Amino acid sequence: MSTIDRRLAELDITLPVVVKPVATYVPAVVSGNTVYTSGQLPMVEGALARTGKVGVDVTPDEAKALARTCALNALAAVVSVIGSLDRVTRVVKVVGFVASDPVFTGQPGVINGASEVLGDIFGEIGVHARSAVGVAVLPLDSPVEVELMVEFA
Repeated sequence: MSTIDRRLAELDITLPVVVKPVATYVPAVVSGNTVYTSGQLPMVEGALARTGKVGVDVTPDEAKALARTCALNALAAVVSVIGSLDRVTRVVKVVGFVASDPVFTGQPGVINGASEVLGDIFGEIGVHARSAVGVAVLPLDSPVEVELMVEFA
């Protein structure tokens, strides 16, 4: 069992199957020693886990859990192009989008769901730069979307 597989088991995390794209794109691409994932929605077993706007239909805590799901889907996309998370040498950046009620300003706390799980899995190499952006609407009426940039060897 690989180091990261052991860590995932300790955290009781099973990476999902790579989410099938909802349009014309691929889940992840490699350029040099970097993997760029497409934006990942909180899909669970092929279906969107939740819809709506954060601050109205979805609570910040629910959205934070959905951001975690997005990050795990992004890691599955990473594995699909490099074979193993043990090859990851650095999580470089996380970009998170939060479909928000106009008065909701807690986007950073929502995207912490992604950042925290990456830190739990990777430790120091999981510490990253980040953007947390509030938007009017996301694909399929998703509350959150997360993309990753990771370096690998």
